[in-house]
Amino acid sequence: MKLQQLPDWVLALISGILFGITYLPLPLGFISYFSLVPLLIIWLNRNIKTSAAMTYIAAITANTIAFYWMGLNKGTSMLIAFASLSGAVFYLGLFWLIVGVSISFIQKKLKIGLLIFPFVWVAMEYLRSFGPMGFPWSDLALTQVFLLPMIQTADVTGTAGIAFLICILNGLFYLAVTEKEPKQYIIGAFVLWGIVFGMGSWRLQAVEKNSAESQFKVAVIQPNVDPIQKWEKLFKKTLVALMDSLTDDAMNMEPDFVLWPESALPVYLRISSQYREPIRMKVIKNGIPLLAGTIDMVSDENGRHYYNSAILFNTDGTMQTYRKMFLVPFAEYIPLSEKFPFLKKLNFGQGNFDHGKEYTIFNVGDKQFSNMICYESSFPRMARRFVERGAEFLTIESNDAWSGDAPGAYQHFGLAQLRAVENRVPVVRSANTGISGIIAPSGRVLQKMGYGEQGILFSALPFVNSDWNTVNGDLFALLCIFIGIGIVIWEWMKARKMGIGEQ
Repeated sequence: MKLQQLPDWVLALISGILFGITYLPLPLGFISYFSLVPLLIIWLNRNIKTSAAMTYIAAITANTIAFYWMGLNKGTSMLIAFASLSGAVFYLGLFWLIVGVSISFIQKKLKIGLLIFPFVWVAMEYLRSFGPMGFPWSDLALTQVFLLPMIQTADVTGTAGIAFLICILNGLFYLAVTEKEPKQYIIGAFVLWGIVFGMGSWRLQAVEKNSAESQFKVAVIQPNVDPIQKWEKLFKKTLVALMDSLTDDAMNMEPDFVLWPESALPVYLRISSQYREPIRMKVIKNGIPLLAGTIDMVSDENGRHYYNSAILFNTDGTMQTYRKMFLVPFAEYIPLSEKFPFLKKLNFGQGNFDHGKEYTIFNVGDKQFSNMICYESSFPRMARRFVERGAEFLTIESNDAWSGDAPGAYQHFGLAQLRAVENRVPVVRSANTGISGIIAPSGRVLQKMGYGEQGILFSALPFVNSDWNTVNGDLFALLCIFIGIGIVIWEWMKARKMGIGEQ
């Protein structure tokens, strides 16, 4: 039986399963090149109602497989964790629905559904990255981090260029499945992939060859502390002693900078002198700056404001604070609660944090850097703005322990690799229980500590000069949107003149 002869619900499930497994921590990114073929069969050959229903089935299947780890959250009840997963899956499915309905409608009216497919998908990913519910985590580019040559275009096109290529490959394999002479389309797909892979390999080598390993050395601490135990009062003394010991070991390596993970100590570090001063004195004594993830509280005439923050302890005794700007919806805050304060009274087990407002640039020695906290590292636009403002390397503080040793931690690390390639800067990542790492501007991992391990990473950082994506990061996505709209308008005008298309 040919693929296109299978029942629609089977095609939807096949697409969903194939798409979903490409996000698992396995080298299965090549499956993304044909994972959407069954859906294309539906979009291009069924009515809009059927396309919509089957698209949603595929989306729910794919996103459940890719993000099932959201339902494993240790920090809340099983019911709320399951509700969070379900909400995320159904919400993300709406964006797939935009693609499916758009392609089906355009195909019905203008017969150019396959042509417009890559443009619509890129537009969808671009749209999905905005707003309080933005979620670029699930961009197609993430499926390619196991093949470094395939993500090297990200410094020119951003993640949109990678998604565009994957959509073209799916289109070619669709033609191979549905046309009488598939050979030319299969060859075309392999030739296109080979060209991109070859150019990516050349680019990878060129970037690494031109990356000068500086004398600037970093130490990354991974304490590997259970996230529930960390907040127990009786464990506080043990945790402080552990971080103190690991920091001493790190500073004995004589780095130029030490990085702690997100919320490393269960205290308001900036205002708790009992815990702040020993760290400040250690930094002054050793002459090595340290960035510590912490929670913070500020009081003003409007009451108390809580922030997920990071504090840079400078060698001259001063401190500088960064406050997380992109909070996790329904985990760190309730969307729209800043405009409608009564929403803060809703209890989903979330923290009621306030948003930070400033793109902070830190100075350590002769280098400048910026910090992203956890979920923020999934936003390409945010990393780009930091680099645009002068950051020469990026740090990421995270706590991926809530879902255990699940795909989420590995996906999160892959996002750090994408941010490195997009901006051609080193990325230094500290995660409480892993995965921590030091990543070169090429996306290659220089040092890595796996999930559930405790220790210190140490490396000199390589630097390379490239600012294309910093200046033009959204250009490719915007071009795709405008070109796609232009094609539709052009074909619509032609169809009106010639009477082509269903009425």
